[in-house]
Amino acid sequence: MTTHTETTTTVEYAPERPARLEWAKHAPEVYKAMVRLETAARKGLDHTLYELVKIRASQINHCAFCIDMHTKDALAAGESVERIVQLSAWDESRHFYTAKEIAALELTEAVTVLTDGFVPDEVYDNAAKHFEEAELAQVIAAITVINAWNRFGVTCRMAPGHYEPGQYT
Repeated sequence: MTTHTETTTTVEYAPERPARLEWAKHAPEVYKAMVRLETAARKGLDHTLYELVKIRASQINHCAFCIDMHTKDALAAGESVERIVQLSAWDESRHFYTAKEIAALELTEAVTVLTDGFVPDEVYDNAAKHFEEAELAQVIAAITVINAWNRFGVTCRMAPGHYEPGQYT
């Protein structure tokens, strides 16, 4: 249990839930393949855009572990707190992001929430206006990879709060 003391008040936080399974330990070849896929997916992408995509997909998927990791990595790389805070409501906070970042965030949401149907043509076409084909392929790969990582994190209930920036790079 975590406690926080302020002047005279002690606040008790809920206990941390333990991970269900250390999947990487039990499936090391899958983990290694995911790391290789991650490395390939990030090639040629702007680091800021890459982290925004990863944070946004992780928010949608409710992957607290990945939100923790990628927020810390983004902050360590110089991203502003304000842009990260606004990311969950980016559509109402467009003025914090470039047109290219907005196109990537729209695509991230469309690819991540496939239960709403296929990726709409308007979303894809807007992304295609802002990215050359090779870069667009990398953005799609990055979105796909973070969604896979999120599935591992959420299913195995990986606990947030312990990651240090750059720990896995």
